[in-house]
Amino acid sequence: MPGEKSASVEEIDVSAARKIAAGHRAQGNSLVTVLQDVQTEYGYLSGEVLEAVAEEMEVPFSQAYGLATFYSSFSLQPRGKHHICVCMGTACHVRGAANILEKLERDLGISSGETSEDLKHSLESVNCLGACALGPVVVVNDAYHGKVSSRDVDKIVADLE
Repeated sequence: MPGEKSASVEEIDVSAARKIAAGHRAQGNSLVTVLQDVQTEYGYLSGEVLEAVAEEMEVPFSQAYGLATFYSSFSLQPRGKHHICVCMGTACHVRGAANILEKLERDLGISSGETSEDLKHSLESVNCLGACALGPVVVVNDAYHGKVSSRDVDKIVADLE
């Protein structure tokens, strides 16, 4: 299933990436759009997948890699089934986002920027999620949680199980 593949040394089948890229190239779509769809398919953008996309889109590997590393929505490492982002922007920070992040780190047993070994959870701090009036904000798999307290963290983590 996409996003649940292990980060082992196994060779990755890039045929789906090639097919996605070829379809987008035929439609004249941008490389960013291709990378978004390929990441949806695989859960992340491995080096092998980026090479296949670059070949299929007829662009240098450096261009594909540059886009994949420039935009924070792309990941070069497998993300967990539950991707959790904590906003650390000014509005969220002054409302206790650092405490929320620390509690999530303790409860999940991973640090910001890490994914659990079982690929169940990924935790990330981000600069701004654009929901400043709701701070502190936590996003879990695209679901926004606003005005999050420590008690809310307990419920958010429990709902992931």
